[in-house]
Amino acid sequence: MSKTYEILFAGFGGQGVLFGGKAISEMGLIDGKEVSWMPSYGPAMRGGTCNCSVVISDTPIGSPVVNYPDLAVIMNTPSYEKFIGAVKSGGKAFVDSSLTNSVMSAPENVEVFNIPATKLASENNLVGMANIIMLGKLIKETGIASQATVEQAMRLCTKGKEKLYELNTKALKLGAEF
Repeated sequence: MSKTYEILFAGFGGQGVLFGGKAISEMGLIDGKEVSWMPSYGPAMRGGTCNCSVVISDTPIGSPVVNYPDLAVIMNTPSYEKFIGAVKSGGKAFVDSSLTNSVMSAPENVEVFNIPATKLASENNLVGMANIIMLGKLIKETGIASQATVEQAMRLCTKGKEKLYELNTKALKLGAEF
């Protein structure tokens, strides 16, 4: 049986939303899957809204547009308000609870993981890595990629920046363990 994941990453520019999407796309490519990655951002790259759609599938992808994601990584309140209602029934939302209103409601049929990723990043000298903490939790909860695939993808995404590989690996582990 073929499997397709439609994934949405959303937040402010500068939060690593697009990088998170690229990293999981790379994981799909390593695993020999069909992959699409489509960024979308407002007029201001840093501080403006941005999101990216990722589709990973065993079969050819008809459209890179993700209107109703199976999985959503939501990094702030405006993104939560805009996208939580679009997550498919039975889907999962990974929400940075450091930057969202804790009393926000979610659809009953969506499993929500509240991860204080920005706070965890700050407390662990990983400022700017909240996106990777969120990615670590998504990988742990979905099994979308093996540990070997994750490591290989991170090496490719941080090629020439070995220090970033180490920090990303630490952030992934922190998210997975949360």
